[in-house]
Amino acid sequence: MTRRVLLLSAYAADSHEYWRRRLAVLLPEHRFTALTLPPRHFSWRLRGNALYWAGAERATLEAGYDALLATSVVDLATLRGLVPALASLPTLLYFHENQFAYPPGARQQGRLEAQVTSLYSALAADRLAFNSAWNRDSFLAGAADLLGRLPDRVPPGIVDTLAVRSEVLPVPLAADVDVPGAGAHPFSGDGPYRGAGGRPLRLAWLGRFEYDKGPERLARLAGHLAAGERPIELALVGRRFRREPGAFAALPAILGERLVHCGYLSQRSDYLALLSAADIVLSTALHEFQGIAVLEAVARGCVPCVPDALAYRELYPARFRYPVQGETEADSRAAAARIETLSEALAAGAVPAPPVAPWQGPALAPRYLRALAFEPAPATPRPPDRA
Repeated sequence: MTRRVLLLSAYAADSHEYWRRRLAVLLPEHRFTALTLPPRHFSWRLRGNALYWAGAERATLEAGYDALLATSVVDLATLRGLVPALASLPTLLYFHENQFAYPPGARQQGRLEAQVTSLYSALAADRLAFNSAWNRDSFLAGAADLLGRLPDRVPPGIVDTLAVRSEVLPVPLAADVDVPGAGAHPFSGDGPYRGAGGRPLRLAWLGRFEYDKGPERLARLAGHLAAGERPIELALVGRRFRREPGAFAALPAILGERLVHCGYLSQRSDYLALLSAADIVLSTALHEFQGIAVLEAVARGCVPCVPDALAYRELYPARFRYPVQGETEADSRAAAARIETLSEALAAGAVPAPPVAPWQGPALAPRYLRALAFEPAPATPRPPDRA
């Protein structure tokens, strides 16, 4: 049955656009009308999206739909008040991330306001979907903690209400990650990794060049890898910004010729070719709610080496995770040790990449169809209501 869906994305970062475009392909029986806003001025996007859309896009908002699908940056409570036609639409609020789980130092300005706005938006929605259980659980725990610190007149059962409305609904991987294709990649040598006497071990680090992706941990790890006896090649792939942590600038001096790429790849074919040529996909992230880039690399045959924390615990078996304590030197040494273990297993042909079928379209399309039909979600464990 064709359904007309209004999709609102108030901070259309790369991962949000990836999800939006993937849904249009995955659910051809739905007709999506999308309104998006550029991913800059986060605090203003959070508070200003309802004001802007209610004035500038009112005709689109009132055009008549069967459902509303909004990302969690949308100020849904305000928007439904300003545009009464939206108040009667069944509404699914989708959380790519949540404002309670960012690490200290990341996006601190206006953080409390962002948390309260997302809490009100969640209460204004009929259903909530999160891209991982970690995302859901940290949101519910954070909301409970916030409500518990308010001085008075907090209604009971708020987090219980939100938990009942919540489900885990990952971002589906793009179909092309399974399709072999031509493209350029910077790694040298051919053939599988054989260890001693063979080509260098190829590592790919994927992410925005920003604080929350763990640049200090990465720089320390690069030092350990450069000082080791095992030949390595490291490609850093992601968007760079005018203001970025200084640890990124130090990497060329630390790695020298071992750093074979540093920056963005604009051609999708080149990006996928790089993933196909790598042996290990590395994460040093301080927060990760799903980690599409790592999942795509694993789908192309890379072995993951990721922190034993965040969403990674539900994505990958323990052999692919290194322990983290929040202490940069200890964490980087643990990552280096895990890379060494994985490299030996790769040389022996004893460590295939873990399966990613649960995050691909065929597995997720029926779940999205059910969610947008607002059918009951399956029961899943949740943290207790501490509010």
